[in-house]
Amino acid sequence: MQSYTIGQAARLLGVSPDTARRWADAGRVATHRDESGRRLIDGRALAAFSVEIGQHAADDEETSYTSARNAFPGIVTAVKLGDVAAQVEIQAGPHRLVSLLTREAVEELGLEVGMQATARVKSTNVHIDRT
Repeated sequence: MQSYTIGQAARLLGVSPDTARRWADAGRVATHRDESGRRLIDGRALAAFSVEIGQHAADDEETSYTSARNAFPGIVTAVKLGDVAAQVEIQAGPHRLVSLLTREAVEELGLEVGMQATARVKSTNVHIDRT
């Protein structure tokens, strides 16, 4: 499973590295150290945490309006596969995006919970790019 540095996690969560570090120090998200001593966050743990803080942020913030050609880099928080179709959820800072696409596309991209991906929104369509 993919792991993220504090800086990468901060970018995916839409916060400063200092904020992500404080959350890790407070035990809000578990970290481990790699062989060089860097603190890392497991992708699945980061996905679960991003959903948690995204729900709180959605409660606290007003709805924002943006252009139709936006890219939302984030972390995959859910993948639901059907026989033909699939549903992928991405948490990008305070934004939760859901895309319906083919099972084949999800498998081709290798999407799974905890990995980094970008949701591209145009009109009512959400496209997923593996990043």
